[in-house]
Amino acid sequence: MAAALTIGRLALAADMHVETVRYYQRVGLLREPERPLGGVRRYGPSDVASLQFIRRAKTMGFTLEEIAGLLQLKGQRACAQTRRLTEHKLLDVRRKLEDLQRLETELMQLADDCAHAPRGGHCPTLDFLRQPSVHLPMQVHAHPFTAAPRSTSPCWPCLPDAGRTAPCHRPSRASANRAKQP
Repeated sequence: MAAALTIGRLALAADMHVETVRYYQRVGLLREPERPLGGVRRYGPSDVASLQFIRRAKTMGFTLEEIAGLLQLKGQRACAQTRRLTEHKLLDVRRKLEDLQRLETELMQLADDCAHAPRGGHCPTLDFLRQPSVHLPMQVHAHPFTAAPRSTSPCWPCLPDAGRTAPCHRPSRASANRAKQP
């Protein structure tokens, strides 16, 4: 690899768009080298490595703010700080998986409701989507680098054992059928 790359070649080497490279420079994730008088900025292998680091960290689910913190870590405590952040990210992934599993359950129930809906009747999924939703308070977790609160997804409503504090706003199929009977 050439020791002096233009921004276009840098972006190509890091497998990203030039505008992404410029954005990372604007937010302080990547250095912006001096432009020689009448010349073009040049980048080296360390810049390619930094962009690859950023791309891998984003793939792992780290936010740009978290990546900025990771790029600053050095010294003896770096591994302990990285471990804490990685463990926090793992908890976030597990929460998202739980949310997705609850969403899967909800979607399966809606699909089943639709399969059992009377032909020509109301669509249970559309009826559900049109209802005002009951939102549970979101859990707030501190960001490991900034200690600023960061919200996670709320629990999905209408699921058993979802920890809801309000009654379900969507009637079960059995109670909906009872309500339809004269």
